[in-house]
Amino acid sequence: MGRFRNVVLGLALIWPLLDGRISPAAAQVKLDATYRATLLGLPIGQISWTVELRDNRFTTAATGGISGILRVFMDGHGNVAAHGQLSGGRPVASNFALKLIAGKWSDDVLILFKGDKAKEYVTTPPNPDANQVPLTDANRVGVVDPMTALLVYMPGAGETAVPEACDRTVPIFDGHTRYNLRLIFKRIDKVATEQGYQGPAVVCAVQFFPLAGYNPNHFLITFLAAQHDTEIWLAPFAGSRLMVPYRMAMPTPFGLGVLQATKFESLPAASVTSNAN
Repeated sequence: MGRFRNVVLGLALIWPLLDGRISPAAAQVKLDATYRATLLGLPIGQISWTVELRDNRFTTAATGGISGILRVFMDGHGNVAAHGQLSGGRPVASNFALKLIAGKWSDDVLILFKGDKAKEYVTTPPNPDANQVPLTDANRVGVVDPMTALLVYMPGAGETAVPEACDRTVPIFDGHTRYNLRLIFKRIDKVATEQGYQGPAVVCAVQFFPLAGYNPNHFLITFLAAQHDTEIWLAPFAGSRLMVPYRMAMPTPFGLGVLQATKFESLPAASVTSNAN
């Protein structure tokens, strides 16, 4: 059940996949998105995700929970957020917070950033593991948190839905594990959301490379590291030069898991201001 729980929560709260950089010119816009998670085509969860760019600052937050047939076996929900400043076109996170609950299991993580270094605070540290690859101070330098990592800045003035959106290796630290995600361009496809965006999406292959803070013999780690069929679809965040996740397809030990946007709307500055009142 522990392995199953980890797979489901990873789908329900968006596996952190992407590099994050934001153009200062993109400030004063908001993305409002909803995603449906399915496993073998059956609904298992839903998340709501917002990104706001305002006054040289960014805020991104997601909330989600287990739904559908999985509610028969367990209940789970969580929320995750990051805040920070925009500096020279790049988001600099000041903090990241995650809270997940699934039955008797829970995870509560806070990461504070100072300069180029991360400092994590974990409410319930994991039990010592003799096989664990230890985290070092070097593993906490030059990293991006999972939420800030969901934003991909495309420089220039042309189209953003281009193959270069996939050309990146992302150094991620989630408070427990330090890993890299390598994105490789596969194709450009067309998408049509039930509510919101219709147009091109850039499809990237994703490869997972754990570096520290993990047990190399753990089933889920070895499974993820062996996968070559994981895909992330990036769509434009209108009003900015950001590409953000639209869809994710990931093999799991129980079948194909998919996270698919059902709502994907960009709101102009006027709408953001009116909604705040």
